[in-house]
Amino acid sequence: MARIVVHLCAIGSFLMPFDSLSAEPMRPTVRYYPITHASELSAIRELGPDEAYVTLNFEIAEAMISRGVDSARIAISQLNTSDEHYPGYVQAAPNKQLVPLVPFHFDRSVLIVLPTYNERNNLEALIRAIGQYLIADILVVDDNSPDGTGQLADELSGQLKHVHVLHRAKKEGLGPAYVAGFQWALERNYRLIVEMDCDFSHAPWDIPRMIQASTTADLVIGSRYIPGGGTQDWNMQRRLVSRLGNAYVSIFLGSRIHDWTGGFRCFRQELLADMDLARVKAKGYVFQVEMAWQALQLGAAISEIPIRFRDRLAGQSKLGWPTIVEAITEVPRMYFRKPPSR
Repeated sequence: MARIVVHLCAIGSFLMPFDSLSAEPMRPTVRYYPITHASELSAIRELGPDEAYVTLNFEIAEAMISRGVDSARIAISQLNTSDEHYPGYVQAAPNKQLVPLVPFHFDRSVLIVLPTYNERNNLEALIRAIGQYLIADILVVDDNSPDGTGQLADELSGQLKHVHVLHRAKKEGLGPAYVAGFQWALERNYRLIVEMDCDFSHAPWDIPRMIQASTTADLVIGSRYIPGGGTQDWNMQRRLVSRLGNAYVSIFLGSRIHDWTGGFRCFRQELLADMDLARVKAKGYVFQVEMAWQALQLGAAISEIPIRFRDRLAGQSKLGWPTIVEAITEVPRMYFRKPPSR
């Protein structure tokens, strides 16, 4: 069996695969097309099932994604990109996402908060998928799920030292779960706090992009509604509800944010510390609006990066009429509420 030797090269604030294999070369499974400069973006084309792009840094990757390239098909590496079969990434399956040989490692501590209610079928797979792309701690905030999600989280925490669990007595909604997770993170001095769904709607391979974007932003939002973003496997009704929801929020709170209701975000510790989490009242998805509005009122630097939002792999959506009614009534109140002070 070939012995794999992976070296790491520091690039900016993160680490990446640097060298190739030592003994026998790995049989290539992907044909890579290098994009090394913004002037080469015109060469972007539709990829085949075993093809992908490789680029030198996140900046070029973001330019490619904004032009429609799937982030799952972009490798970021400073290997010799003249070798179209460079060994820095492997492919999960044809037409599927690339997986780096070693996960990204940033120089700031990262906590990923996963609120769960009946997510047993997704939890372990998501935690292990995150670990393929990023070295980070994970906090599972479970609202006493009847399907045993909390027990599974405890088992995983016992196996994986980077996994932590916060048990809550009962289901109180998305907002209170996130607030509890954010407070837990602040008490332990994590520098960056990521929030994401526990159903693979948010792609684990996009988390390093969010961390990198946070070098210049207090809040990074994964946006479906900027060039390069979008939704997959949604019916027309769900697309319409989401679009109308964002349009409704923009009427009251403005259009400085394109995806007010998106739940894939990265907060700097300083911003969360300045926010008045105790005054956050929203329980459903309008919680995302309330947090973004507070950030704007505090003068935070906010950046949006395009993501492709995928329908959940397993389980049932938590979106229902109570959530929609809450959004309709709470958004106007946010506009008139006194802004938080730093």
